[in-house]
Amino acid sequence: MAKLLDEYARKRDFSQSAEPKPGRSRSARKPSAALRFVVQKHDARNLHYDFRLELDGVLKSWAVPKGPSLDPQAKRLAVHVEDHPLDYAGFEGSIPKGHYGAGDVIVWDQGTWEPEGDPAAAYAAGKLKFHLSGEKLQGGWTLVRTRLRGSSDKQQWLLIKERDERARPATEFDVLVEQPLSVISGAAIQDDKTGKTSKAGKTRKTGKTTPARAATPKPTRSRKQKSAPIPDSLAPQLATLIERPPSGEWLYEIKYDGYRVLCRIRDGEARLFTRNGHDWTERLPLHAKALNELHAEGSWLDGELVVLNDKGLPDFQALQQAFDVGRSKHILYFLFDLPFYQGQDLREQPLEQRREALEQLLEGNRDGLLRLSEAFSAAPSDILQQACAMDLEGVIGKRSGSPYTSRRNTDWIKLKCRLRQEFVIVGYTDPQGSRSGFGALLLAVNEGAGLRHVGPAGPKSLAVNQVEGLRYAGRVGTGFNDALLRRLHAELRTLERPDSPLAERLRGAAGRGVHWVNPTLVAEVEFAEWTRDGRVRQAAFIALRTDKPAEQIVRERPSPPPTKPATAAKPAGRRKQRETLAGVTISNAQRVIDTQSGARKLDLAQYYASVADWILPELDARPVSLLRAPEGIDGEQFFQRHAQRLTIPDIKHLSTELDPGHAPLMEIDSVKALVGAVQMGCVEFHTWNATIARIDLPDRLVLDLDPDPALPWQSMQEATHLTLSVLDELGLDTYLKTSGGKGMHLIVPLSRRADWDTVKAFGKAFAEFMTRQLPERFTATMGPKNRVGKIFIDYLRNSRGASTVAAYVARARPGLPVSVPVHRDELDTLRSAQDWTIDNMLARLESLEADPWDGYANRQRLTRDMWTMLGAKRP
Repeated sequence: MAKLLDEYARKRDFSQSAEPKPGRSRSARKPSAALRFVVQKHDARNLHYDFRLELDGVLKSWAVPKGPSLDPQAKRLAVHVEDHPLDYAGFEGSIPKGHYGAGDVIVWDQGTWEPEGDPAAAYAAGKLKFHLSGEKLQGGWTLVRTRLRGSSDKQQWLLIKERDERARPATEFDVLVEQPLSVISGAAIQDDKTGKTSKAGKTRKTGKTTPARAATPKPTRSRKQKSAPIPDSLAPQLATLIERPPSGEWLYEIKYDGYRVLCRIRDGEARLFTRNGHDWTERLPLHAKALNELHAEGSWLDGELVVLNDKGLPDFQALQQAFDVGRSKHILYFLFDLPFYQGQDLREQPLEQRREALEQLLEGNRDGLLRLSEAFSAAPSDILQQACAMDLEGVIGKRSGSPYTSRRNTDWIKLKCRLRQEFVIVGYTDPQGSRSGFGALLLAVNEGAGLRHVGPAGPKSLAVNQVEGLRYAGRVGTGFNDALLRRLHAELRTLERPDSPLAERLRGAAGRGVHWVNPTLVAEVEFAEWTRDGRVRQAAFIALRTDKPAEQIVRERPSPPPTKPATAAKPAGRRKQRETLAGVTISNAQRVIDTQSGARKLDLAQYYASVADWILPELDARPVSLLRAPEGIDGEQFFQRHAQRLTIPDIKHLSTELDPGHAPLMEIDSVKALVGAVQMGCVEFHTWNATIARIDLPDRLVLDLDPDPALPWQSMQEATHLTLSVLDELGLDTYLKTSGGKGMHLIVPLSRRADWDTVKAFGKAFAEFMTRQLPERFTATMGPKNRVGKIFIDYLRNSRGASTVAAYVARARPGLPVSVPVHRDELDTLRSAQDWTIDNMLARLESLEADPWDGYANRQRLTRDMWTMLGAKRP
């Protein structure tokens, strides 16, 4: 390595220049650490950009006169220069006049790079292909050596952007002009001798104001998550009919009486498909337009088309009529799931996370055609009873924390008020008396070997003595009006056939006087029960179904309530170890809940008991939501906002008036309740931004800085400083804590004057202001695609019912990191947002000389001047 840096050392006088010396690296590098890259903007004799890649313990370096371009057609000359030491990656400052490379230097971009194949061999061969994960440069790139001869003996290479999702035409976007500042200090370099920068703003000469600094170690990062290919088609997840509500954690929604439709948004076009894959986009032009306006490129949405009657209830016949007369403007699209979002496959994400993303996606939707299907977490028997009282068909239950699976299983269940399903129409009888059209429809279902049983087990053979084919299931003679009788009779006459389509002969009176028809029409029928011989009783016609083929219609047999997903069997004879802490018996106390650290359930309970004096003031007098992981953080996790027969010692069930229509909210205000929650599998505690006494007036504003995981930690630190600076300019005292994940939380205490909508609107105005000022760093739009290379300022935590992880709470992540309040002057010393865990948190608390949140009780108002400074109007 020393020989590699000989030329670098020969050209510099380190007694005069602040550039780092070779061999004195302050950045110890592990062999497994991610490879770094840096681009330094260098105002030497000629302004240029130095492109450097870490390889073989040094920075391989190229001078790029015109700078990198995101346009694949712009092949930028890159002159190979001497290797530089690793510490040079963090160098900013001024090289003195008369010395090699004299002029100002800033770090224009930095991050990590991943080579394709063996980088040493590719470098020697003169063709390096690699992937950059920087703040300004991302995606695929190539460095290729040419045979061009320059004015010196230096090798001439070309730096070329690959054609991928990060490429941008030069006519559309010039990254050098749009993002000219240092990613470390925010400093600018003048583009010419007039003192102007390439972007409007304050000019800053780095040689006068920015000291040289050595590189600091960067944490190893995983490769940036790649976008998932959006499939051409997607089968919906289907619900299993069950006998009674199951135990466990479930979310319930109304069972809509409509058409199941999925929407694919790709290549700037929204297309709508039935559950069987038929394209209905042309039938729903207004809905397609509204979906396009969501700006959710690369997404699949799942929902139900519904028409509501004058009582606000789903009306299937009205839905059919709306299609028949071309009045799609009366049709509503209730959305309840988001399997793909902006190029990311969310199917393995927990149900709650998919719903949260969907809710935020629809938040800006002002078109009344698109609606969010509300979820309820009250007792299922209460929800079902209320649904039945309102003459609804029933409810759909979805298991908390479950993935999205394109098949029928017991993660989604349906509970019906009355029995109701589809039947194949196999014949009709003549009308009696003054009735016109027909008397009754003969119904059938498919049964027999090889046909599907509607249960959780999938394909299933029926009894051996049953005949394959259509089996008679009774008649339906009510539910028709005169117009429907005439229209349906006319259609049935065109389908008449001389013989019965049933697999078995229909004997006795049931088979006399029947007009048999080809079994192609499907009727939805409501009825009281099935008789022992497989007939429906007290049946009433609901509607014809054109979205379900006759060959798929089978008898729906309700299954027993689903049980909790099976876990690995325990060794026979193993005793459950118990411990008692704060008056609470901890079962399975020795069970490891985090494999990375080896932390046990008892360890987590002991941690919360030991920090009770710090954490209880954060939980006291506020509604609390729990993130539970009963099998450990590697197992199923689910979020619980309401008390649903949850037996935690000492936990308080709050008045239902605080959150009407739901089970009681919860409060934790004692060590016993804190430890008791851990006993019930709780890991995280999240609190509302309002106290119980004045639930409609939030007493704080929370801004969650959520970075692209590929960004280096230093970018997070700089973004936090920038955000704090703007809040300071607004005159708002702000308190800081690590998230315990990737980002930082900024907490602004408020006087209880503004309501939820106002506080949320202020947070949104702030996020949008930061995005306008620094679009290369921030985004106010959620979603991984919008966050690439940026930091999302999450203001949505300021909604009523939303919550944020409380201070001193452990996170359900490997290592059990803790969300920790910090002093402002500690920010630059942090190595990540996960510096403290349940193992070292007590040592921190014991070493504190002052509370980082001292002064937090200072309450502040959101004044008119603040809104004006953000360029927004108070709602």
